[in-house]
Amino acid sequence: MLNIWGVMLFIRLSWIVGEAGIGLGVLIILLSTMVTSITGLSTSAIATNGFVRGGGAYYLISRSLGPEFGGSIGLIFAFANAVAVAMYVVGFAETVVDLLKESDSMMVDPTNDIRIIGSITVVILLGISVAGMEWEAKAQVILLVILLIAIANFFIGTVIPSNNEKKSRGFFNYQASIFAENFGPRFTKGEGFFSVFAIFFPAATGILAGANISGDLEDPQDAIPRGTMLAIFITTVAYLGVAICVGACVVRDATGNMNDTIISGMNCNGSAACGLGYDFSRCRHEPCQYGLMNNFQVMSMVSGFGPLITAGIFSATLSSALASLVSAPKVFQALCKDNIYKALQFFAKGYGKNNEPLRGYILTFLIAMAFILIAELNTIAPIISNFFLASYALINFSCFHASYAKSPGWRPAYGIYNMWVSLFGAVLCCAVMFVINWWAAVITYVIEFFLYVYVTCKKPDVNWGSSTQALSYVSALDNALELTTVEDHVKNFRPQCIVLTGGPMTRPALLDITHAFTKNSGLCICCEVFVGPRKLCVKEMNSGMAKKQAWLIKNKIKAFYAAVAADCFRDGVRSLLQASGLGRMKPNTLVIGYKKNWRKAPLTEIENYVGIIHDAFDFEIGVVIVRISQGFDISQVLQVQEELERLE
Repeated sequence: MLNIWGVMLFIRLSWIVGEAGIGLGVLIILLSTMVTSITGLSTSAIATNGFVRGGGAYYLISRSLGPEFGGSIGLIFAFANAVAVAMYVVGFAETVVDLLKESDSMMVDPTNDIRIIGSITVVILLGISVAGMEWEAKAQVILLVILLIAIANFFIGTVIPSNNEKKSRGFFNYQASIFAENFGPRFTKGEGFFSVFAIFFPAATGILAGANISGDLEDPQDAIPRGTMLAIFITTVAYLGVAICVGACVVRDATGNMNDTIISGMNCNGSAACGLGYDFSRCRHEPCQYGLMNNFQVMSMVSGFGPLITAGIFSATLSSALASLVSAPKVFQALCKDNIYKALQFFAKGYGKNNEPLRGYILTFLIAMAFILIAELNTIAPIISNFFLASYALINFSCFHASYAKSPGWRPAYGIYNMWVSLFGAVLCCAVMFVINWWAAVITYVIEFFLYVYVTCKKPDVNWGSSTQALSYVSALDNALELTTVEDHVKNFRPQCIVLTGGPMTRPALLDITHAFTKNSGLCICCEVFVGPRKLCVKEMNSGMAKKQAWLIKNKIKAFYAAVAADCFRDGVRSLLQASGLGRMKPNTLVIGYKKNWRKAPLTEIENYVGIIHDAFDFEIGVVIVRISQGFDISQVLQVQEELERLE
């Protein structure tokens, strides 16, 4: 909850209600909640599908969709958390600067004061984070208590009768006329529904805080679903309550001058404030400092005891900044440990008994410091919204993809989810990204695509049993079954070869010739027959299957490897001719090498060789006999190479 109740609750929610009105303000909160709730359900389903290690959103996506998607979103999500540190720290610094203004104690000017205070704050937070999770957890509990007291203090303040000073600043307690006036939107120049939504949305992005530190949780499978969904519900109720209350108590514009009262005989301009005895009409022509639209510290003014709200702002901003400062390095460390990006291996190293990512902390600190120098909360917030929405879109798509692929390994203990709702959540996140800022969304997806292509080309040596693998199997099976319903036609004929190579590395030239006339686009099965006692043959055959298929893959040869154990060579080939293939993808051509030693070979070998040709014709399979002067078998050369390697 600390991560969701962030900077926006205290110093931007009143401005959002002023811009969008109570009606659209509630809609903005509910739209954000819809996105986060669907994402929370998807996160809970993925988190309860197996053991969850550290890495948060990166771990969930990479283990569901594979390293290609996980690697790209891992970098973006870690970066978003690093930028979030800057957003929360700037929010904290804004409040401190407002306090300095009131006491006339400015150091330089508002912008540079925010930069100075923000820089000092992030250094202190870095020190707390480096001290370890135990210190961070203790600090969070204290900050949560302060935050809850501050929120209660605000609601109490709304029913305490307002004095003349507060009335001059726009606070009149609950008034139906103010509620009616503030219900509709009044967007200022350059603002609109989705621009305001973009500024608010980071307020709802703390839902992955539990997943981000999953490696530090005692029972993440139980804690993540329960904590995530409960936090979304409680914080949404609080946001709605604050938005409606502040919209019903405070007018949009106020001068702060206690002398701007309505004198008998003056014409009332029809505004709610005018009906309550105050004339703020000059705010239409000149800037005013108070009211929902102008004063970011409205909640402090409304509250029963202002300093408690200031303490709440400090609590919300610092706790959220601390959580993001811890989350970003841990997500980044998990990404680096998987060695998807070899250049980032430097940041995988951990220190101490808790394996703290100190190098990641320094990197996060530098990124946060760079964005703190912007010193403008309304500029930083949309950047974070864009990256978090991209992350949420992929989390929802991961849940949908795993369900759609019908992977045997997809058995989440958390059953309150639906794959089509998850798909809707993914589409909704993408749509909102483009509506908020289409060019920023395009840039985000271009970066994701570039990282995806990079990881795909590098082919990291990992196998996480992802839903992408499961869907590949389902698609291949469906296509093979669909192919059986298609009748053969001469236009679509292609050689589908069963090649008697023995071990594929012993007769590579025979494979090359076969691919020459199949144009590397037909079925090709390299076959080997093990002749001898069945028990010994089966053991030898099984031990070499993976190695020989791996050789084909390594040498980029489009072929499968198949082997059988038989009492004689002809029986083995006969078995292969009958059983090889699947549906329409069955061999129609037998490729064998020319038997050079037919003059000197034993009679049984000659009979087997000729018999294999007759068997192929009996099974209506064509035969290609290939001859080269030096022969195809290079097994003796391979033996010499192995002996030389042993000697070295």
